[in-house]
Amino acid sequence: MNKPLLCSALLAAFTAIVHILAGGVTVAAPLLASSLDLTPKLTLYAVWHLVSATLALTSVALLVAALPRYASASRHLALFISVLWLGFGGVFIVIASIRPEEGLLLELPQWMLLLPVGLLALWGGIRAGDGEQQRA
Repeated sequence: MNKPLLCSALLAAFTAIVHILAGGVTVAAPLLASSLDLTPKLTLYAVWHLVSATLALTSVALLVAALPRYASASRHLALFISVLWLGFGGVFIVIASIRPEEGLLLELPQWMLLLPVGLLALWGGIRAGDGEQQRA
């Protein structure tokens, strides 16, 4: 079992659950109640659901990648998912950094879950490649 990928999968699943439950209350519901025009409102709501699906599906993919049976076949998928999650975390850091308001890194704390998943998946993906070379 690839333990970094397993930890990444579990943290990703936790992140997906937090996104769906807490984000539904704090982001999606206020968005739908807002006075935005219908097209941008529903587009943003769809994007929220796209993120929900991405977080959930990538957590499942990381779990499968952690299994020894699928290690070599899923190595590149795990590395891609790591870059995806690191990119997601980076977006929050960049947005919080370019705004003039103080304390946005704590107002937008999503990066605190996104980056560890990405780093663990990166470590696990690299480790899967090392194990593959050792067996050859």
